Amino acid sequence: MAKTGIADTSSMTFGQKVKMFVNNNQAGVALILAALLYIITIICNPGSLNKTAFGNIILLTILLAIPAAGCTIVLIGGGLDFCVGAVMSATAVVTAQTMMGQNGHFIQTLALALLVGLLVGLANGITIVATGLPPMIVSMAICNVLTRLMYVFTGGSFAGQPSPALMQTVTARYLFGFVPNIVIYAVILFPLIFFILKFSRFGKQLYLIGNNETAARLTGVKVEKVKIISYIISGLLAAFAGVIGEAYIYGARMQAFDDYGYKALLAVIVGGTSFDGGVGSFEQTICGCLLMVLLSNWITTMQFSVPVQYIVNGAVLVALMALYNRSGAVRQ
Repeated sequence: MAKTGIADTSSMTFGQKVKMFVNNNQAGVALILAALLYIITIICNPGSLNKTAFGNIILLTILLAIPAAGCTIVLIGGGLDFCVGAVMSATAVVTAQTMMGQNGHFIQTLALALLVGLLVGLANGITIVATGLPPMIVSMAICNVLTRLMYVFTGGSFAGQPSPALMQTVTARYLFGFVPNIVIYAVILFPLIFFILKFSRFGKQLYLIGNNETAARLTGVKVEKVKIISYIISGLLAAFAGVIGEAYIYGARMQAFDDYGYKALLAVIVGGTSFDGGVGSFEQTICGCLLMVLLSNWITTMQFSVPVQYIVNGAVLVALMALYNRSGAVRQ
């Protein structure tokens, strides 16, 4: 070890250098893998190299990054939220049935959707804090309840569609058809998420709780309050993603985004956020989202069956977690 505190790599083998790079640059690894997947996809299907496909990659990465941001916030605080997919599906239903294909209902739709997200996040946070049960169990149970409630309210099917104006703000393209309008939402929302995690008092408390909950309590952090707020933020972000997601799929379909709960969590982990809490960032999550979108594109190009798709996604998660070999958060 050099006196500067920087590891001396001169005596390391190539394998050790690779391992050190992977451990310290999870987001970089995700970007490298994303680039390789994009190249492989183009080789397998040269027709995929076009401005429409490029715009779709941007659109889907942003759409996934919004609920994944909520998962990142919760995971940094030592929690786990499996509800984001169910919330997105529920608010997609709310969007279709409230708008009914007519302009002029955006405010009411957004208010109802955010209310759903707030209530689910609040239920998650309060239940986890009050009962002390594992976050995974609680969030999966509430996810199941939400899904069943949507079937009760809709009877298993529903009519409706998003308004043309909302669709334009998501899917319309500019800059010669390359960039989708959903970028506008990212420009507004992403800096806010960066600020919350990097500069706000809440963000600093969240990292402290994830690293060492006992130390956080001793410094005066209201741990229960911060945890509940993290789940509320996750619920709100998932709700908003459901609204713009419905504008993308343009259809009335139950459980349309349920798989986003799995995809968002996978993107967060692949990006480098630790399951132990206290480690991670939103920029890393965005890199993970890009990788997951390009992985999905490659799977589609290869025309794998649905079971094989789940096997590939699961294998990627296990392989990357083993590859990273991250050290856990600082504990007592």
